[in-house]
Amino acid sequence: MSGLRVLVNAGPWLPVPPSGYGGIETVVATLVPELRRAGAHVTLATVGPSTLKADDHLRPLPEPAFRSIAMPYNRVSGIAHAHMQVLVEALRDRDRWDVVHDHLEVVGPSVLAAMGRAAPPTLQTLHWDLRKHAEFYSAFDGRGRVSFAAVSASQLERAPANLRRQTLGVVPLAAPPPLEVSAPPGEHALVLARITADKAQDVAARICRRAGVPLVLAGPVAGIDDPEELERRLADGDEALGAHPDVRYWLDEVRPLVDGTAVTWVGGVAGERKERLLRSARALLSPIRWAEPGATGVVEALARGVPVVGTPRGVLPSLVEHGRTGFLAAEEDDLVRHLHELDTLDPQACREAAEQWTPAGMARRYLDLYHRLLEENPA
Repeated sequence: MSGLRVLVNAGPWLPVPPSGYGGIETVVATLVPELRRAGAHVTLATVGPSTLKADDHLRPLPEPAFRSIAMPYNRVSGIAHAHMQVLVEALRDRDRWDVVHDHLEVVGPSVLAAMGRAAPPTLQTLHWDLRKHAEFYSAFDGRGRVSFAAVSASQLERAPANLRRQTLGVVPLAAPPPLEVSAPPGEHALVLARITADKAQDVAARICRRAGVPLVLAGPVAGIDDPEELERRLADGDEALGAHPDVRYWLDEVRPLVDGTAVTWVGGVAGERKERLLRSARALLSPIRWAEPGATGVVEALARGVPVVGTPRGVLPSLVEHGRTGFLAAEEDDLVRHLHELDTLDPQACREAAEQWTPAGMARRYLDLYHRLLEENPA
């Protein structure tokens, strides 16, 4: 039993667990119960609607702010800081927690490092593409009080040397165990991700159309889970929404390929609906254009015996064994061909591959890193 008192900072963007899309929040929702099961006392810093059980909660903001996240900087720059302001006040009671486990991009480590010894030692999980903040991570100095954990070896290899020196280890992401629901096999392929150019839903639609495989797109556009709401707001002339880069991508590149039959967009999904869509899919598609660092959706699919077809970028080559648990290819022609080869893959091989990424294993790795951080920062 660990006995550690951990403040887990999930940030202000989405509830934990998320009601639909939410990769970081899904990881937090998977980790916290396992930490508590291992004997840690966990306080979760999150937003008002979060329902995940913890020993205590901090809720700086009453509502999730994800729909604002891609707005111009001068409209959103205060959101993360408003969240952190409440944490700073709570952390002034230095003896309440032994460790902070932060998940708030850039703002979390910068604020906590500025607190110095007024805050507990901090470990931040690096969930994102580190190219986005090269200036920050190339120069940031946590002075041993703020350290990092990567989510994949490939992510760490691409990190600035300064960040690699401050990273304690790699902890692969795990996903929640499958829900016990009935889902007979279907004919569709599935993309389970927010709709954005990096996730390449346009590529998925083209290859499925060419292969004659029905495609279901499941994920929000600009934080909007309901397709009818998106269309209504655009029809009403919501200029800010219309200018959102994910909305422009949807309108220009994806919606022209969506016909409701060959390609369908169902919006954001969660719970039993998500479980049925995933369990019944012939394959999960991940034709990503960016170096995905963690890919919880891939782990979720494999755990359910669903193979993955995608591009060999980021973490995917370390999660998907080509020809055994899925197929990886850079060219659309090859991806089309692989969609015709899905019957050569064994669902049991997918399930066995996913056994190495369990929630309990993820929690054990993090507990080891917490203890290492405390050893390097004696009281």
